[in-house]
Amino acid sequence: MAFRGWKRLFLLGRQNTFAKAWRSRKGGPPLRWKRCCHWSAGKSLDPEVRAFLEENTEVTSSGHLTPEIRLRLLTPRCRFWREKPDLWPYGDPFWAIYWPGGQALSRYILDNPRVVKGRSVLDLGSGCGATAIAAVMSGASQVLANDIDPIAGMAMILNCELNHLNPFPITIKNIINSEAGNWDLIVLGDMFYDEQLADGLHHWLRKCIRIQQTEVLIGDPGRHQFLSHSIHSQLHKVIEYSLPEYTRQENNGLTSSIVWSYQPSNSLENC
Repeated sequence: MAFRGWKRLFLLGRQNTFAKAWRSRKGGPPLRWKRCCHWSAGKSLDPEVRAFLEENTEVTSSGHLTPEIRLRLLTPRCRFWREKPDLWPYGDPFWAIYWPGGQALSRYILDNPRVVKGRSVLDLGSGCGATAIAAVMSGASQVLANDIDPIAGMAMILNCELNHLNPFPITIKNIINSEAGNWDLIVLGDMFYDEQLADGLHHWLRKCIRIQQTEVLIGDPGRHQFLSHSIHSQLHKVIEYSLPEYTRQENNGLTSSIVWSYQPSNSLENC
């Protein structure tokens, strides 16, 4: 099965498994990586994993909304685009795809640096780290990237190197439903692909806004699970971007991606 078919599995089925890991504190990485829960500047990568990622991804900046940012991604020229998915030795590489919601968030931040300049930013479900990288490039005073996949954390460090940035702190754990951190801005893209996960996000983000007055920006290309969720009535459309042809082809014909501001009404704040 080609990776194109693998990606279709991500979109239609395997994301349910990934969502369960986000919903459960017990869900997460394979045992050998459970000790890796946090990276910061100066921490070295496992040489074996670094070599594997460098060999099996391609450095690219084309076909996406942010040509300023170079990323290691899985592309048609990579071996695992053609191999059977089960041959990939780690968890499903969601981080190796630059999803449309993340692209829109990154483009918006690069075009509007005032949104993050001098502010603390949490990139939730960071994946390849592009939005966190955009925040650093645009002058954020503090950036924390979060994901539940430790291989994603390693890929983020490689992507920081590609863009001549010192690695930002990365935490590898499920922080949804944890205590609300004191962040000026939380950004998240392409996270509303499962109803229960969306419910948890809705509750936790609302708590962050109520307790810390955090601003929340969400990127999504208009997937059904997102548009049909109750959170959608609490969103304000900030900007919509037309997706490049390559991204359209790799996302079942989705043509645009939107940045939304989450603004829950006062009547819901104490729910």
